[in-house]
Formats: sequence, C-alpha cells, structure tokens
Amino acid sequence: MLAIAAALVLNALRDSIVFFSTPVMVAEKHIPAGKRFRLGGLVQPGSLVRGDNLAVKFEVSDGSATLPVAFQGILPDLFREGQGVVAEGALDGAGVFKADTVLAKHDETYMPKDVADALKKQGHWKDDYGEKAKSGPGAQATPRMTQGASQ
Repeated sequence: MLAIAAALVLNALRDSIVFFSTPVMVAEKHIPAGKRFRLGGLVQPGSLVRGDNLAVKFEVSDGSATLPVAFQGILPDLFREGQGVVAEGALDGAGVFKADTVLAKHDETYMPKDVADALKKQGHWKDDYGEKAKSGPGAQATPRMTQGASQ
C-alpha cells in the first residue's frame, strides 16, 4: 500500500520537479493558459522593449523556439539580452508568458544546467562557456541568481 501511495504522489509531482521549462518544452507539453510554471532560456537579443510603469517585454529562446514574455516590475541589475534567465508566471490566452518574477544569472560563468543542456542539444553551445566556468572569477563559488519582483 505504501509503495502504491508513493508512486501516485511521485506521478502527480513529476511535472513540478523540473526546475523550469524551455520554450520547446512549453510547446511540446501544451501547457494550458493560467497554469504556473518556470520558463528558462536566453533573452533573445534585440527583443527587449521597455514600456510605461516598469512594463517590459522580451523574448526567451532556447535556440529552437522563442516565447514572448511580459513583466511589470523592476528587473534584476544583471538582466541582459543574450544571457540566461528564469521567469516565473503563466501563459495568457494569447500565448504570452506573463511573468511575476524574473531571475537573472549572477555572473558570466553561471548557466543553469538545463539551459546548457538545451543549448548543446540544439547546437548553440559555445565551447568557451565551460572554460569560463572553470577558470572564471569565483569558479569555486556556488552559482546564484539575482531576482526582480513585480511591484
């Protein structure tokens, strides 16, 4: 009985165990509008548009697919185009990811493992990413993310 109960719990939690989903994973899973999840990838260069009242729009890409993101609030200081980001929120009816929290990578050597794996799989991995991580400043430090939260 205990094994069956554990199996049922693990089956129910398997989607929430993943730290974040890439744009390709979002398309493959057909995540419904309104369901909260974490979106991870690289901020598409040239996609950042700032609006009124701290409104920001940008696109997150994993090399194969791109997903538009809307956020209202203060972005982390280290948020940049072309760098890794993880956003928390939900899709709206139009397929735009409405983020309420945005996390940016801490330094140039950090890249979430899932983002690195997705980039390698899609052929967008640069060999110097791993070298920077091994020899860069703070190489022994624990990678951290900075956070921007909506107002």
